[in-house]
Amino acid sequence: MLAAQTISSASPPDADAWPATVATVGDSLRNGAFVEDVEVRGHIIDSLILPKILDCITAHGGTFRIRDITIGQAPTDPSYALLAVGAAQEAVLQRILAQIADHGAVPTTLQDCQTVAADIAGTFPEGFYSTTNQHTEVRLSGRWVPVRDQGMDCGIAVDLDGGSARCLRMNRVEVGDAIVLGHTGIRVFPEQRSRGPETFEFMGSQVSTEKPKGVAIRQIARELAQNKASGGKTLVVAGPAVIHTGSGEFLCQLIRGGHVDCLFAGNALAAHDVEQALFGTSLGVYLDRGSPAETGHAHHLRAINRIRRAGGIRSAVEQGILTSGVMYECIRHGTDFLLAGSIRDDGPLPEVITDVLQAQMRMREKLREVTFCLMIATTLHSIAVGNLLPAWVKVVCVDINPSTAIKLSDRGSFQTVGLVTDVGPFLRALVEELETLKATGVERE
Repeated sequence: MLAAQTISSASPPDADAWPATVATVGDSLRNGAFVEDVEVRGHIIDSLILPKILDCITAHGGTFRIRDITIGQAPTDPSYALLAVGAAQEAVLQRILAQIADHGAVPTTLQDCQTVAADIAGTFPEGFYSTTNQHTEVRLSGRWVPVRDQGMDCGIAVDLDGGSARCLRMNRVEVGDAIVLGHTGIRVFPEQRSRGPETFEFMGSQVSTEKPKGVAIRQIARELAQNKASGGKTLVVAGPAVIHTGSGEFLCQLIRGGHVDCLFAGNALAAHDVEQALFGTSLGVYLDRGSPAETGHAHHLRAINRIRRAGGIRSAVEQGILTSGVMYECIRHGTDFLLAGSIRDDGPLPEVITDVLQAQMRMREKLREVTFCLMIATTLHSIAVGNLLPAWVKVVCVDINPSTAIKLSDRGSFQTVGLVTDVGPFLRALVEELETLKATGVERE
């Protein structure tokens, strides 16, 4: 193994060896600017974390000097950088420190996090720390404490007596909660690039209509199989296009094969799934021959009505009214599901949660053990779930519209891998690949 290379400000190289920008920044720092030393660790070079930090500093009107840097040479070697960050005004420096903290840059002067008691229920105090979806710790009584229930767009509530911390949604704030302010005493651990030739890269900016679909589907199948074999939990987020395209049976096969631990969907998927089971149609069109049924436009309403008369999906299965389809397989195989409603819903089905805040809370609870998420043909549901997932959960988004995966990445779910293809061929090929893995014994590895 090669030794790591170190450059230290205690014995800097010749001035000519420094980039001009660094030398200029050094002069600026020495000329009385407000300065704070920060350090960043990990695979900060190949994961582009350090360049992001440096770009962030300059973009926000600051300056930097690399005081010390150690670059790992082998794939398993971490790197380290000590930076002096400067700005002409204290307020500018604090804004920069707040920005780069989300990339894992931690001030070397360690202080406990600052908290203030919430004074209004459902409202954070001004200046609260807004979380990312990445591993975060806060410093309490001189020690670093992991933040539980990590998610983006939350605050952090701490139990000062118990020495614990958790992400807290704004609408869940209660008067007296100790809420973290600013960025002092907080450190973030950015997700870093996966390594190895056989690794499926779950990193951002992987959306393309020109990727080889067969290779990608084989990789997704392997991830699903390995997640199942290792005891991980797989979430499938699916839209009604799964049913409309006649692909529901493939999702049923995934459920029967134990590859779906939880299903998130809306009223539409469940309603049209039940419509297909009862009438053979989806959106009033016969799936086996593609022709519209007479008065087929009313089939989904009749399907919803029949389930409501039975008392719900589970009751309809138990009474023998519902005997096939995705929802039937979920009930039969004990697959957890959550149906979140929208303003567009007809009915809705009795199991649909129509209170959006309650649905969000229930979704967060079910996401705590999820390790792999497959999003299929649903823009709004995919983006909503993406905003709830921590960064270390692997996410694959399959949609005919590339903007779905792009929006996921743009809105913070940067770990998303996007596959642009139609849902029908994708699910068929995925099931076939999983059957091949099972036959060859790879699924059990």
